[in-house]
Amino acid sequence: MHQSPHLSELETGAPRFENLGIAPKLLDILKRLNFTEPTPIQHKAIPIAIAGKDIIGIAQTGTGKTLAFGVPMIQRLAQLKGKGLVVLPTRELALQVDEVLRQIGTQLGLRTAVLIGGAPMGRQLSDLRKNPHVIIATPGRLLDHMQQRTVNLGLMTIVVLDEADRMLDMGFAPQIKKILAGLPPVRHIMLFSATMPQDIIRIATQHMKLPLQIEIARSGTVAQNVEEELFVVRREDKLRLLDTILSQYQGTVLIFSRTKHGAKKIRRAIAGMNHSVAEIHSNRSLNQRKEALAGFKSGTYRVLVATDIAARGIDVSNIELVINFDIPDDPEDYVHRVGRTGRAGKAGRAITFVTPEQRDKVRDIERLTRKSFRLSQTPQLAPHRPMQQHDRISGPYGRPRFHGRRRGNR
Repeated sequence: MHQSPHLSELETGAPRFENLGIAPKLLDILKRLNFTEPTPIQHKAIPIAIAGKDIIGIAQTGTGKTLAFGVPMIQRLAQLKGKGLVVLPTRELALQVDEVLRQIGTQLGLRTAVLIGGAPMGRQLSDLRKNPHVIIATPGRLLDHMQQRTVNLGLMTIVVLDEADRMLDMGFAPQIKKILAGLPPVRHIMLFSATMPQDIIRIATQHMKLPLQIEIARSGTVAQNVEEELFVVRREDKLRLLDTILSQYQGTVLIFSRTKHGAKKIRRAIAGMNHSVAEIHSNRSLNQRKEALAGFKSGTYRVLVATDIAARGIDVSNIELVINFDIPDDPEDYVHRVGRTGRAGKAGRAITFVTPEQRDKVRDIERLTRKSFRLSQTPQLAPHRPMQQHDRISGPYGRPRFHGRRRGNR
């Protein structure tokens, strides 16, 4: 969709929110929140979405997709009758999107309800009775409310599927089909993600009217401002290498473990290295996960150990380093993990540990991202630290115990 540049864009060389068709009241709010220059996905998607056209948006993680659908949704709901629905894969992402929408819309009287597992049903029912303008939900809990008839999808005129590929990967395809089937005949659908598998597109396009595809970066692209490194290391030496690397950096560090069991053990080992650290995975309660994320954002915890459940639910702008303690099974998860650093145009760094027998996984990631890893020489490893017997993962100095990938083990 071609649009002629406005004079102010020609003068400054940069697009601005003032040129995207956004209502004056919303522009004032964005200005007060210091949003002045839209990201590429926002610049392309907002005018199309404000016009009510269906969108399939592909953009790297951390490029501002929430505002790209949030601003048009709030503006259109203020102008037209109906309700908004945002469906996304994880609790953390739901809370993050709710925070952004309320940040923008509260001054306009926007009411939201968050429907996620692990949260009290009574609070959700209370929020629903307040007749919210927008519902933000994970698929499972939304279906629970649909079955109890506490949510009427027939009122949803604007629908967003956020991180659609992740929902498919987590096994939510049947739920997504049921949700889309329950929508009214006239509705506006926006689908956003950093990667876009064909099977998700097939599901979505059955319910979308001539959707416009906006691709800011090729699916599977890692942000250019993220420097990536690869270390080949024996499994039993991973924690010693981690100890060395953590001593070389001063900023915040996000570490990914393949399993929740591994995350717990890695967190214990890092605490023994005298770093402030928290863990987040599906074995933690919602309150524990919220406390860990809040502490990581505020600096209470310098290090956060997570499974892939957090790969798209952490919106922290100053993460200095992402460490893939375990290389992911799915190469697309690598893109989302690395997308937690180098956000909002800042420089970032990502380090991946691989064992000699995992070279096939490295090649899979290189095929997806279409670039080769820079293999770094392994530094001098930190000495073995004594560990309590119950803190051992197994083997000398905490050799990670790996489990088969199971749905819900993240």
